[in-house]
Amino acid sequence: MKDVIERYRDVVIQIATPYSTGTGFYLKAPNLIVTNEHVVRGNREVVITGPAITKQLVPVLYIDQKYDLAFLAVPTGAEIPEVQLGKEREMAQGDPIIAIGHPFGLKYTATQGIVSNVLHQMGDIQYLQHDAALNPGNSGGPLVSLEGEVIGVNTFIIQDGDNIGFSLPVRYLAETIEEFQKTEGEVAARCHSCSNIVGAGKTDNGYCPYCGSKLELPTDVEVYEPVGVAKTMEDLLERLGQDVQLSRRGPNTWEIQRGSAKINISYYEKNGLITGDAFLCLLPKDNIQPLYEFLLRQNYEMESLTFSVRGQDIILSLLIYDRYLNVETGAKLFEHLFSKADEFDNVLVEEYGAFWKPEE
Repeated sequence: MKDVIERYRDVVIQIATPYSTGTGFYLKAPNLIVTNEHVVRGNREVVITGPAITKQLVPVLYIDQKYDLAFLAVPTGAEIPEVQLGKEREMAQGDPIIAIGHPFGLKYTATQGIVSNVLHQMGDIQYLQHDAALNPGNSGGPLVSLEGEVIGVNTFIIQDGDNIGFSLPVRYLAETIEEFQKTEGEVAARCHSCSNIVGAGKTDNGYCPYCGSKLELPTDVEVYEPVGVAKTMEDLLERLGQDVQLSRRGPNTWEIQRGSAKINISYYEKNGLITGDAFLCLLPKDNIQPLYEFLLRQNYEMESLTFSVRGQDIILSLLIYDRYLNVETGAKLFEHLFSKADEFDNVLVEEYGAFWKPEE
């Protein structure tokens, strides 16, 4: 099993949009990244990243609400290992499986379980039911056999269920890929009415040429435009030289890399609080008192920023209420956070024995 999990490390892709985060996986033969439609819904482009792929925007090539599938373009020159589609019909109740993904935005998580039901019927689709833990962010990841073959796409869970997850069987994925390839590289969508896959060049003024239903292609989606506090945040991040599209990590959430420091920014609409948390480094195991004394002195001397320790993480934080936020003052405050984060992590490691955080 360890070999299988390691094999998929470069294959599984993390996906982020202004609305959600999720998982995808690469298939070499069709040269596509597969994920769920609900992960990329409402986006023409999404941010992807992985061990073999630098963080970048890629276009959505295909959307399919019926099977909850979507295909993304693969960056040119990406060297990603090949994995095979399995034969889901050979799976049986009790067979062991592995669900791989990025739950809650975490980097690469694999959970083991068994197939509970190979014929869970919902409408006219049969799903694989299993007990491998699926959480928000797992959507779109592969369900894998112990032989290392993809046998499903992790799709949904039962809320408050005890590890009751459902994956789209691989036969639906294989059939969809085959149909999509007939569009010869065109952006396409499956018609929600007649289920035919229609390429952009075959639409009839935006309608399905087979049944006349209104068809929405990925290129028809309105470009995301932030409003309110989110727009102010993105305006100030842009002023600070950040690529806001690549920084988005879900609703009202951004991730910034400044030097060796990673800063997570979140806006909580309910209480009007904006937080910037720079995760600097890890506490040392020995001689911690001098480091604590340094952090306390800095908390006394610094304005607007505060050190804290969460578990082993040493964090430098900025808190702002939305009613006080504007582009000019916000840019100054966040630039102060970014520059101090990049400065303090070196000080803590080199002078106080803290450890660098391992690369995710």
